[in-house]
Amino acid sequence: MGSEIDEVHRFNKSQQDALLPAVEDGTLTLIGATTENPFFEVNAPLLSRSTLFRLEPLSPESLRAIIARALEAEQAEARPEAVDLLVNLVDGDARAALVSLEVALALSDERHRSGGGDAAVTVADVEAARSARALRYEEDDHYDVISAFIKSIRGSDPDAGLYWLARMLAAGEDARFIARRLVILASEDIGMADPMALLVADAAARAVEFVGLPEAQLNLAQAVVHLATAPKSNRTALGIWNAAGDVKSRPAGAVPPHLRDAHYRSAARIGHGVGYEYPHDDPAGWVDQDYLPSDLVGTHYYQPSEHGKEAEIAERLRRQAEKR
Repeated sequence: MGSEIDEVHRFNKSQQDALLPAVEDGTLTLIGATTENPFFEVNAPLLSRSTLFRLEPLSPESLRAIIARALEAEQAEARPEAVDLLVNLVDGDARAALVSLEVALALSDERHRSGGGDAAVTVADVEAARSARALRYEEDDHYDVISAFIKSIRGSDPDAGLYWLARMLAAGEDARFIARRLVILASEDIGMADPMALLVADAAARAVEFVGLPEAQLNLAQAVVHLATAPKSNRTALGIWNAAGDVKSRPAGAVPPHLRDAHYRSAARIGHGVGYEYPHDDPAGWVDQDYLPSDLVGTHYYQPSEHGKEAEIAERLRRQAEKR
């Protein structure tokens, strides 16, 4: 027995579980179709017993062949430039091409009946049939396009960053989501190499809330260009990731006595705050003292790069290390 289920992702977990025994013993041959990512939407046990085929967008040549067959079946004609435009607008989607062609044929027939020339589909008919380009933007596209967007900015390519930004906005992606990713990127991939990057990204995120689209695309574009052209460093991110790793894997070291709270009566009697040196009392604004638990003294989580402003920080830390 065979069963074909369109949009299988709409089945909830219990419904998918109910299919599993019959699929497993061969009673049921399941053919499921989904526009979502099955790794997210289909139960792992059911997916493990299935063969997955990913349907890719059709090539322009395949689309032209489909359109030609449809025109032949309808005993209709379309001008070459109209076919070119239709192929370009549907992003490899044969169903979209056929639906648009059907509308364009109706428009051309109406124009012909009204004495507006021959019945061949024109560029104007295709444009009217698809007054707005509907970009294919499903769950996979959401993750893949934002990944390309982030990697383009990390790779210092402002042109690619602007392209992926425009692609997301045209597809209706949430501008707040884009802004949040820029704020994260500013610290993860730029950090102290350009401390202004975080401020620019944050300002763009606030502009999305304050100004809104479509005008906020200008603020997002400025942030994209600033972040893409900024010097890059992930040393801040590596620092917190390494520190978090030690916090998770090592015993929690005691707070050194000289760093403990001394703002209460008799704190000094038990050694809290004793020996602490106030950096502002030193002309250099820095004193040589330890701030980590004793078993971590000498550990360096933040190791600045030589990129942008971070090079100045690296030099300052080198001078302090020499004084030690």
